[in-house]
Amino acid sequence: MERVDKINYYLDIAEIVTERGTCLRNNYGSVIVKNDEIISTGYTGAPRGRKNCLDLNFCTRQQNNTPSGAGYELCRSVHSEQNAIISAKRKDMIGSTLYLVGINKRNGMYVLDNMPCTLCKRMIINAGIEKVVMRDSKTEYRIEDVKNWIENDDTLLT
Repeated sequence: MERVDKINYYLDIAEIVTERGTCLRNNYGSVIVKNDEIISTGYTGAPRGRKNCLDLNFCTRQQNNTPSGAGYELCRSVHSEQNAIISAKRKDMIGSTLYLVGINKRNGMYVLDNMPCTLCKRMIINAGIEKVVMRDSKTEYRIEDVKNWIENDDTLLT
């Protein structure tokens, strides 16, 4: 049996974390790793104590036909990246890597071209995370250097 490489090992863990998600559209799992040690994990889900879409059996964004990437203020969930960040100490995240996997709940496939939203990017920058690794298939992934998000500010209006 062939040994899985380290990047796919952490992506596999992030994929397992998606199974705790409560979103009816897309569930994400995040794992923050520094010096080969898992610092924290996070999944897409409603804030602690609040009812989630899975239990309610409806999604406000879905009911309103809100396209993916829009209308986050209507969403009951906290993103997986945000949950992983708030569960860790900033000093532990400085120079770390965040591994991110998204699963489309409607078809069970990986979310293609997944990328943290603008708000999650801001939180990742302020947390001191250095790289984000996003899974595209079971063995393929992309690596984003967070410095590029600072230099190429996607919140600037043109």
